[in-house]
Amino acid sequence: MAAERVLVPLSDTVTVRQTVGYAVRAALEDADAVEFHLVAALPYDAAVPEGRSLTEDAEQLLTRAENWVEEDIDDTDATVEIETAVVGTNEYLFGPRDFAEAFEAYATRHDIDQVVLDPEYQPGQTAQLIQPLERELTALGLSYEEAPVDRPARHERLIGGGTERFDQLFATFWISYGFYLILGDPTAPFDLVTGAAVAGIVSISLAYVTFTFPLGRLRSPLRTVRFALYIPYLLYEIVKANLAISVVILRPSMPIEPVLTRVNARVRGGLPLLALANSITLTPGTLTVRADDQRLIVHTLLPGARDDLFDGALERAVRFVFHGRSGARIPTPRERDDTEIIGGDDV
Repeated sequence: MAAERVLVPLSDTVTVRQTVGYAVRAALEDADAVEFHLVAALPYDAAVPEGRSLTEDAEQLLTRAENWVEEDIDDTDATVEIETAVVGTNEYLFGPRDFAEAFEAYATRHDIDQVVLDPEYQPGQTAQLIQPLERELTALGLSYEEAPVDRPARHERLIGGGTERFDQLFATFWISYGFYLILGDPTAPFDLVTGAAVAGIVSISLAYVTFTFPLGRLRSPLRTVRFALYIPYLLYEIVKANLAISVVILRPSMPIEPVLTRVNARVRGGLPLLALANSITLTPGTLTVRADDQRLIVHTLLPGARDDLFDGALERAVRFVFHGRSGARIPTPRERDDTEIIGGDDV
């Protein structure tokens, strides 16, 4: 690899040091002057609490990586410049396409010749991103090379410890049980018994699929408590929406305004997105048609239901369940300009 400008996307992995070292060695083989661009991409918008924390972590990683480059070029006479950057601070990067587009935009701005990828690249995701990221970079026409590093054995990752398995089963059971009781009668003994049986089957079957990240013994019970607080709030929203729908149905003029909307929710994929999409659907007057990454397509029947969706009350409630009170303190989708009406009678 002979390149004068090299982009190295960084995440805090066990092979990131080897990746930086390879990028330096390979670039200096045939070039006397090299620009290294060390870039960390944030999966969260810096405006949300998770984003602020990850920004600090990214800056620390970039500082370490800059020191690694300086160590590796200490014995050379080459002219080396080092640039560091954090990308995605004003966006909400989710899937590999988002990350690839962020790197492609940076490479275009800085006239990058080559990208060196860490085989374990994982920027805050619940699963490795390297293979789908490579496909997206290829589709965008951005040249890349995967660093040949000594990768750790994977069997340890696939076999969770007893504590982690218990946390996954515990959380999945109570979340499934809670949703079952929302749809049934929590005061009926039959529903209590059958709900426990169904939740047990779901937790045994799907716990290790639902949670692809480790759950701490402390965080999992706390989330369960917050979820228990969320259930009566969701029931209140369901009752309120039912009353609004009933009033409309009883009026001869039937003042409905069916509209298809797009909302970019500030919840990540997996369980949080599933909880939000299902909560929206459970609330009469709104129906989640599609959930693509954090982007929701929602059909709204009434202007009031659409306003509630844009005001983000359910979004903040779901964020409270998974991130606590600090996670719920974010601007509404309307304030973030993350809403769009994409279909309806008047569109």
